[in-house]
Amino acid sequence: MTRSSILITRPFFIARRASRAAGAALLAAGLLGGCGERVPRVPAVGPSEVIVAFGDSLTYGTGASESESYPAVLEQLIGRRVVGAGVPGEVTAQGLARLPAVIEEYRPALVIVCLGGNDLLRKVDETQIRSNLRQIIIALKGRGISVVLVGVPRPALLTSAAAFYGELAQEYRLPYEGRVLNEVMHQLELKADLIHPNAKGYRRIAEAIAELLKKAGAV
Repeated sequence: MTRSSILITRPFFIARRASRAAGAALLAAGLLGGCGERVPRVPAVGPSEVIVAFGDSLTYGTGASESESYPAVLEQLIGRRVVGAGVPGEVTAQGLARLPAVIEEYRPALVIVCLGGNDLLRKVDETQIRSNLRQIIIALKGRGISVVLVGVPRPALLTSAAAFYGELAQEYRLPYEGRVLNEVMHQLELKADLIHPNAKGYRRIAEAIAELLKKAGAV
């Protein structure tokens, strides 16, 4: 091998080593996530305690009957009382204002927060959406109530949950479901209209949240 060929191939081997190292780091991170580090733990919800599903029309169940909404199906799946506290059309600022009355009425052990879709549709500044969600999380955790966060996808053809959901979940160590709504919204057979699931879609959401609650130790 000539000196010139050595000079040419050496960067290739260095780059390949760096690529392998990066791949190994990603694999390690994935393995750690699979060992239980990925889903933060929360206290178990007792048989007599209440879970509140807090949100907008996606929580209310628009597009299906009340018994087919995700809170109703989730209740059947996990054997705990799940109260559906969804208000169609609500934005995060309104949810923040409504939250104290919901807490006072139901005294929940755990709240599933699924809000922000209407803010995104109305193009509310994302800094404000994040701030409202942060205040909701702080208010709940400040009362010793466990929080589970559900990420809402942006209103676009090819999209995913807005990044601030995952960032808030990481910041406050919350169990987080950031995929299921996006999956449901991209399958016509799971939708009642452009922005709402049908009964099959809500069941899929309930199943994903039930799985998350089990991984988190809530049920």
